[in-house]
Amino acid sequence: MKRTLALFVCLLNLSAPLAIGETTHSKYSHSFFNTFDTVITIIGYARDKDIFDEVAAAAQEKFTYYHKMYDQYHAYEGVNNLYVVNREAHLSPVEVPEPLFDLILWCIQKQPDLAGTVNIAMGSVLDIWHDAREEAESIPPTFALPDMETLREAARHTAIDNVVLNEEEKTIFIKDPNLTLNLGAVAKGYAAEMVAEWMLESAMPSFIINAGGNIRTGNAPLDGRSAWGVAVQDPESMLGNTEQSSLDTLYLHDLSVVTSGDYQRFFTVNGKRYHHIISPQTLFPSEHMRAITVVTRHSGWADLLSTALFLMPYEEGADFVAGLEGVGAIWVLNDMSVMMSENLQQYSKAFGATPH
Repeated sequence: MKRTLALFVCLLNLSAPLAIGETTHSKYSHSFFNTFDTVITIIGYARDKDIFDEVAAAAQEKFTYYHKMYDQYHAYEGVNNLYVVNREAHLSPVEVPEPLFDLILWCIQKQPDLAGTVNIAMGSVLDIWHDAREEAESIPPTFALPDMETLREAARHTAIDNVVLNEEEKTIFIKDPNLTLNLGAVAKGYAAEMVAEWMLESAMPSFIINAGGNIRTGNAPLDGRSAWGVAVQDPESMLGNTEQSSLDTLYLHDLSVVTSGDYQRFFTVNGKRYHHIISPQTLFPSEHMRAITVVTRHSGWADLLSTALFLMPYEEGADFVAGLEGVGAIWVLNDMSVMMSENLQQYSKAFGATPH
């Protein structure tokens, strides 16, 4: 629902299993598509392939379930998901499954902490840009930018106070019939966190999830290293997901890494790139930077913060991050200079960190 591959996992020296006490753990990998519009890869260390297959299959099932819950574009039989909420909740309260209710409640609770940036009630504006991007990608393409008057009218219907939640009955009511919810800035990261928390309690707590660039690491890899390597991609690299395309490598475990950038989902009009991260102030794509990478434990929070920080000027964002506990960031500015919060340097290969 958000971005495709913006990070890639750099795994080194994984050819041999490692003996842990009397058991041997080997590395396995499983990838699947059709959830959150991206490829999701799970890599883990397990005592045998049967254990890995069981955990990976359950994780895939959970991702599929969350995808259906948070999907705003499709209906699923017997499921009151986000699609149903956006179409029916202005008529009467809609009872929804707990995972959807919890995410919307969590986002509303977090919104005051996001400095007026991310607003899940901004769907009416984001839908206009989504349609423009689809038209630009059609054959033949249509190069029409959204009309500013149309955007301003849509922005009149983005007040989060018009979303009424009943915690006891798990219902959602939308008072403004022109307001729609959009969870694109958080759904994939939040789902990855829910899956990761379950996997940490499973028979395979040593893992890394790559949910289309949203990285969530579990316990350290059981191959002699103390951390997983996650490489942050150079926004201007044309080499794809290779070590040569990275700006830096972060070595960490039990943390999340999420990037927002201008180089993943965009279309071009008259030589100018229009990406998918829309400022609530200008109603156009933000132009403060090329990319922002956020590191913190909770993947949903990392997802929200990466979008929020992309919408802030660097100086404002740096002050914002400095006031958050357990959050670090890497900025790639428009001139391709790279800035890193001090608390991330302990994980950075560029500052001497290693995976051991």
